[in-house]
Amino acid sequence: MKKTFLATAAVVVALLAAACGSDDSGDSSASGGGTTHVDFGYIADFNGASLLAVADKQGLWKKHGLDAKVSVFTNGPLQIQALGTGDLDFGYIGPGAMWLPASGKAKVVALNTLGNADRVIAQAGITSIEGLKGKTIGVPEGTSGDMILTLALKKAGLTKDDVKIVPMDASTIVSAFTSKQIDAAGFWYPAISTIKKTVPDLVELAKNEDFADTVSFPTAFVAGNDVVAKEKDKTEKVIGVLRDAIQYRSEHLDETVAATAEMLKLPADQVKADAANSKVLSLAELDGYSKDGTIEKWLSGMGDYFVGAGKLPSAVDPKTYYTGDLFTGAAK
Repeated sequence: MKKTFLATAAVVVALLAAACGSDDSGDSSASGGGTTHVDFGYIADFNGASLLAVADKQGLWKKHGLDAKVSVFTNGPLQIQALGTGDLDFGYIGPGAMWLPASGKAKVVALNTLGNADRVIAQAGITSIEGLKGKTIGVPEGTSGDMILTLALKKAGLTKDDVKIVPMDASTIVSAFTSKQIDAAGFWYPAISTIKKTVPDLVELAKNEDFADTVSFPTAFVAGNDVVAKEKDKTEKVIGVLRDAIQYRSEHLDETVAATAEMLKLPADQVKADAANSKVLSLAELDGYSKDGTIEKWLSGMGDYFVGAGKLPSAVDPKTYYTGDLFTGAAK
């Protein structure tokens, strides 16, 4: 059984790598002629890749004097680590990893979308969160999957001590759930769609919308602390690319879906279904939300969650890690 499980996991990893391998938009070395090199991380889904796909397709890197190398990651925390070591300049995180910039590990340079792709899923026969008591649950720690699970357990009057949590990366959850080695998972689309092909009768026990009254789930782009502090020109150029891509995406969603599908080597209908799990925000909305305090409210609400979940010792002022002034200041 163990060998079969490991072999299955290896196949899944290989398939994911083949489908979502890194896409280089330029040379890995620094370019001359005034062009600035940037190393950018992403996650291979609509939220994580769509702006980079637009930037590549619409020539936005070149427009803003950048030469970009983009590299795929399986989650946000790994990108935060890479930012800390200098292996990345910028990256993408989902809401579950927002506690890392809040704790000083990175800066949030742009908000992206409001996510609704997270779910608590369970094997057939488990019909409620309460039914998870004593069950084995796979979760990628420090991600939005972790977040949705924690919120769902709390709402049901349970804690993680009432279940058996097994930390897993995304590809391992796919193989472990399909082989029924775990009873449930805190996970997300589009990976859940992959599981459904093998386990069509899986049950969705909780979703982001269940907690909309108290917590929003913003996705974001982050930068290394040193990049923001010491490389102002690079930071401003990247924000310029993101702003242009955000504007294009909100006005040309179908074309963005097509570009993202091409980048990720996935069917367009699959990417379109993934995009439906997010609220795409326009540039005007993001500028307005930055100026009127809405984004700070979102981040403060998430901070309260992270304090309760033990990720942060106390509440953190979003102004310490969200560089909203740089984002709105880049408006032309």
